[in-house]
Amino acid sequence: MKAKALQIRNAIFWVLIAIFAILVAVLVTGWGRRWGPKLSSSTMIFLAITFFALAAMVVVLTVKLKEPGIRKLFFIVTGVSVVGIPICVILHNLVYALFFHGKGGDEAVFFILAIFVCPALFVIGAVGSIVLLISARLRSLKKRSL
Repeated sequence: MKAKALQIRNAIFWVLIAIFAILVAVLVTGWGRRWGPKLSSSTMIFLAITFFALAAMVVVLTVKLKEPGIRKLFFIVTGVSVVGIPICVILHNLVYALFFHGKGGDEAVFFILAIFVCPALFVIGAVGSIVLLISARLRSLKKRSL
């Protein structure tokens, strides 16, 4: 059962990486506006919701699996950083509406977390997870060849 959950988590993780690459390509480079296939806003919303749901699944499966601490940490950082983006956006809007609306101020902390910190944490967690998955795969192949 553990091996099956591990395979499911790893498959979801790779889909998460692919969706992140698509979202970055669309948002940063303008893919779908200036060149490449045109993506509708409903497609982008679907990708964002799928990205959020898959990240939550990665976190839940990782918590349930008994793994070494560093691998568990990288997978949880990857998933929690994605889940943190919409939470920080909502908190940014909520804090602005409650404390700064009409007073000339702005709340930047949650905005910076959502736009810069959470995606950076996603990349750090994903790269660490990929490195650990590849090293585990190489170790298992080495053991099989002996």
